[in-house]
Amino acid sequence: MRLLFIILLMAWLVLPQAGLILAEEPNTGSAVEPITVARTDWAWWRGPNRNGVADPNQHLPLKWSEKENVLWKTPVPGRGHGAPTVVGDQVFLATAEPDKEVQSVLCVDRMTGKQLWITEVHKGGFEKKGNTKASLASSTIACDGKRLFVNFLHDAAIYTTALDRNGKQLWQKKITDYTLHQGFGSSPAVYQSLVIVSADNKGTGVIVALDRATGKEVWKVDRPKLPNYASPIILKAADKEQLLLIGCDLVTSLDPLTGKKIWEIKGSTTECVTSTVTDGKHIYTSGGYPKNHISAVVADGSGKVAWENGARVYVPSMLHKDGYLYAVLDAGIAMCWKSDTGKEIWKGRLEGTFSASPVMVGDLIFATNEAGRTFIFRAAPTELKILEENQLGNEVFASPAICGDCIYMRVANQDKGQRQEMLYCIKNAEKK
Repeated sequence: MRLLFIILLMAWLVLPQAGLILAEEPNTGSAVEPITVARTDWAWWRGPNRNGVADPNQHLPLKWSEKENVLWKTPVPGRGHGAPTVVGDQVFLATAEPDKEVQSVLCVDRMTGKQLWITEVHKGGFEKKGNTKASLASSTIACDGKRLFVNFLHDAAIYTTALDRNGKQLWQKKITDYTLHQGFGSSPAVYQSLVIVSADNKGTGVIVALDRATGKEVWKVDRPKLPNYASPIILKAADKEQLLLIGCDLVTSLDPLTGKKIWEIKGSTTECVTSTVTDGKHIYTSGGYPKNHISAVVADGSGKVAWENGARVYVPSMLHKDGYLYAVLDAGIAMCWKSDTGKEIWKGRLEGTFSASPVMVGDLIFATNEAGRTFIFRAAPTELKILEENQLGNEVFASPAICGDCIYMRVANQDKGQRQEMLYCIKNAEKK
């Protein structure tokens, strides 16, 4: 009986506790703690499931403004397009200050917006070229519960830096030299004991997996010498977890633990920004140069493309729900297709130009244009039905984080030539 008690006690200790997401660790030579983030967190790019889908069981406001349903707002120094990362009682942002030539990580209190710390990661070496819509802090921070991981383009190279949650630097790794074309915005992906980074460019493109604890290189795969901006995404498709990359004229699937190629086909296009999503059988690629396209690639390695069209979904990532694919085109057209056949179900005009990726909460899609206007519409295969429109600031490139009954938005105000970024927490006001 005593032995049985000990076994049961040990099993209870290693089981996931309520509200935590735990991941098993492979044997990579380092005793790294499991990834431990709460289900009410938004711990990395594209959210908990890496697909832009938030927890559906949230009590969110559908109306907000500068004076309505804002829990707090706090100024952000400099400029950046990375999305907020929310873990525990902290919110993190990457930012870059051109006047000081400083790239930093900022941390604020999740409940109050009060700045807790800001850590300088790089100084000097700022790039002066690139697309006018790009920033030098376009990567979204990833958090494993204990460490933060951030990518920066600095001094013509890509670096990944790990900080603890008090802002202390733990390690820094140069990934590769980088030939700037449009900009750099690839976000790191944490997976088991690894943090995975891609740096496609015209010089020495690579994708690298580093040990989360030490920064030691675990595996590396060379990429074509072509410009591309998509982040590495790990999704379960064809009954296995696959590390998926689009762009560089390829659609590529790797084993995320080893970097070994599962399958690869010619396709997609050269320059992509979006992160792919899946219905479990296909992965959906989209790009914008040298051709506009969306395609459904069968994810079993057969090399088949189920369908393709010429819609321009270059920057905002797509969403999938219940057999339908939803997208907001860069030019402000919302569209819905049958995800297995590509049949167009509906399309309708929103307003303005879009760079931020939409987020889906239950059957609602939240999509914000570059002018700061958020459209809320149904993810339904009937018609485009806009439920609400909300204005905040007048410039938005960063995607929102939606978790714990709150919407976190990185917004800029341009007034008389002066630009100020703000981080907002939008939440239903307490009823008196």
